[in-house]
Amino acid sequence: MSFGHLNNRKEKVYLVTGISLLVLFLSPLYLLGEDAHIRIHDNMDSNLAWYKVLIESGQVFGDVGSTIPQVINGLPRNAFGTEFSGIVWLHSLFPTMTAYALSQTITRLFAFMGMYLLLKKHFITNNDAAVIRVGVALAFAFTPFWPSGMLSTLGYPLALWAFLNIRLRDYSWKNWLTLILLPLYSSLVLGFLFFLILVSFIWLYDLILKRDLNLLFLTSIFLMSSIFLLVEYRLLITMLTAVEEPMHRIEFISSRHDFWHSVRLSIKNFFLGHTHVMTIHTVIIIPVLFLTLGIILFRKKQKQDKLFIFLFVLNYGLSLWYALWFNKMWGPLKENIELLVTFNFARFHFLRPLVIYLSFAIACMILWKMKKRWRKFVMIAILAQLIVLIPFNEEIHYGAYHKTPSFKEFYAEKQFNEIKEYIGTPQKSYRVASIGLHPSIAQYNGFYTLDTYNNIYPISYKYQFRKIISKELEKNASLKKYYDEWGSRCYIFVDELGKNYDFRKNSTKKIENLELNIAAFKEMGGRYFFSALPIVNAETNNLQLVKEFNHLESAWKIYLYQTS
Repeated sequence: MSFGHLNNRKEKVYLVTGISLLVLFLSPLYLLGEDAHIRIHDNMDSNLAWYKVLIESGQVFGDVGSTIPQVINGLPRNAFGTEFSGIVWLHSLFPTMTAYALSQTITRLFAFMGMYLLLKKHFITNNDAAVIRVGVALAFAFTPFWPSGMLSTLGYPLALWAFLNIRLRDYSWKNWLTLILLPLYSSLVLGFLFFLILVSFIWLYDLILKRDLNLLFLTSIFLMSSIFLLVEYRLLITMLTAVEEPMHRIEFISSRHDFWHSVRLSIKNFFLGHTHVMTIHTVIIIPVLFLTLGIILFRKKQKQDKLFIFLFVLNYGLSLWYALWFNKMWGPLKENIELLVTFNFARFHFLRPLVIYLSFAIACMILWKMKKRWRKFVMIAILAQLIVLIPFNEEIHYGAYHKTPSFKEFYAEKQFNEIKEYIGTPQKSYRVASIGLHPSIAQYNGFYTLDTYNNIYPISYKYQFRKIISKELEKNASLKKYYDEWGSRCYIFVDELGKNYDFRKNSTKKIENLELNIAAFKEMGGRYFFSALPIVNAETNNLQLVKEFNHLESAWKIYLYQTS
């Protein structure tokens, strides 16, 4: 039996083990169902409710100019993104939690497969290094990515595998099919725009330094870009046509940092990462990268060493770019170029998961080629990284550690159904707003809300809604800045509560000095407030406590207030 055959058998064992561990990692979502604990921030407080609202509105394929009346008396349909997205299809076909579990499975399986194929074909080609290929691919698939991003970042390795194959004149249908299908389960603005720019630089590198025009490689970049533009046609039309009603994003103010603030932020991002592209690389990967850098700086450079150094520099460069995007130096340009305000170009740092885990794999390969004891070190490092990632499994991280509400407890469907039945009139006949809890909960349960959390909505509505909370904003400079200079959370902000929207039923806090403009609220159709806390001075706000709602399966105690 040849050594090659032995290694092949070992690699298959590693692959089966890796897939089995990935299935185990995903199993709580299927075993617990709606009792599972998942991310709230930019997930249950927004996206999951958005999908349900969109689907139940009947406007999945709505016209570009259509609106969704359930949110802010008419949220533009375009605020919910394209209908040609796989995650929208999942939520159309399955209950929310089932769709979420399937989306997690699709994303993590393709992340694992993509990184494995990329390493095996292009970077870790040694027959005896299967443990690096499979181990790093599994670690990459374990990373706590932003759920609604789908394959927007975790799909990079699979796309890069296909692009590099075509670059090497491998024109297999598998490569082209990969580039055609990935846009259907990822987002251009949430990741792939920056990746396609990176791949374009690879083509330019070949053209300038190697004098290689490689038209089919260039064609592949145009192909994927074109499909993304077709899928994201709503975004394209919005950008290319004159919009009568400007969106609230034109008032974003982000460039406030001085130089040293930016330097500190770049270092923080380099070592700790970012919530939307968490890589959990601080404890294990960073020391391995610095160790490898130290070793190769004192030896004659090899081809893989140069690639590692390039990736190391690129890694920090992306963090520096992220930090500098919020620097004051951009102020004059952002004042004159609207695109620089409305579009977040800091997201080039979304490339970091690919760069970090590819660097980790190459570092492991460099060490693997050294003396025998280094192979044990590499295996320990990969195992340690997997162990470090396990606590970031959603059920462990959010359920056992942070003790956040489960999906069922958060959306509290039975409790809000009781509220709906108690009110007794069609939900579309009145408007509500929430205090001390996310409006996504009311939206998920079919209520028509004046408050919301959305990336895009008319700026005129921002001004109109502000009248309701103006006195509360004047009490709190932080909330005022948060609303006026960002405003995507169009919430009933209360000075006494700050940016806390998670007051559960065991809370003993009371709202003592609420000052809302109820006349403005009623003018917009508002009739009820769902408050997670009792309002002591409700009468001075012309509010009447109608009923308290509590439910065993809910995280909240809801105080239903009606305008008088």
